[in-house]
Amino acid sequence: MNKFAALLVVASVCLAGVSAQCPRIVTRAQWGARAANTAQLPIRPAPWVVMHHTAGAHCTTDAACNQQMRNIQSFHMDGNGWADIGYNFLVGENGAAYEGRGWGRQGAHAPGYNDRSVGMGVIGTFTNGIPNAAARNAAQQLISCGVSLGHIASNYWLIGHRQAVATACPGNAFFNEIRNWPRFNPNV
Repeated sequence: MNKFAALLVVASVCLAGVSAQCPRIVTRAQWGARAANTAQLPIRPAPWVVMHHTAGAHCTTDAACNQQMRNIQSFHMDGNGWADIGYNFLVGENGAAYEGRGWGRQGAHAPGYNDRSVGMGVIGTFTNGIPNAAARNAAQQLISCGVSLGHIASNYWLIGHRQAVATACPGNAFFNEIRNWPRFNPNV
């Protein structure tokens, strides 16, 4: 086997390993995002992951989650006057991750952490119940994916939005759930 063929085999194995850790990621173009221009994340890889819920309707199908992403982006841009949707990624209860601002972009999701974190959330309200297994698995896979790709520090800390600012987010039930996830930091 020549060197080029060997390199292709090694690259394929490496990419297969990375993609195996990543959930299905729906790009901005696929969910119909509006154009936006946001700043680069100044501290990379991000040492923090801030978990949210959107405190709105749940979605369990691709079509419903795409619509929710457009609704959230419109609310953040038109209602809040932000440059884009505030989160880096959101996860639907269909098990897919949705690119918000994406990797390496500064979010508008948690004051005091926006310049040093990846903001992730689950679409829906999780005050009295936790997201389904598909959403929880996709969120945890997305964190692992970010670490594997070098966007999240391997020694990152996970917190709930309520630990950064006075809010009920990510909902009582979901907050109690993420307290059991790897790298959760109770002492912010």
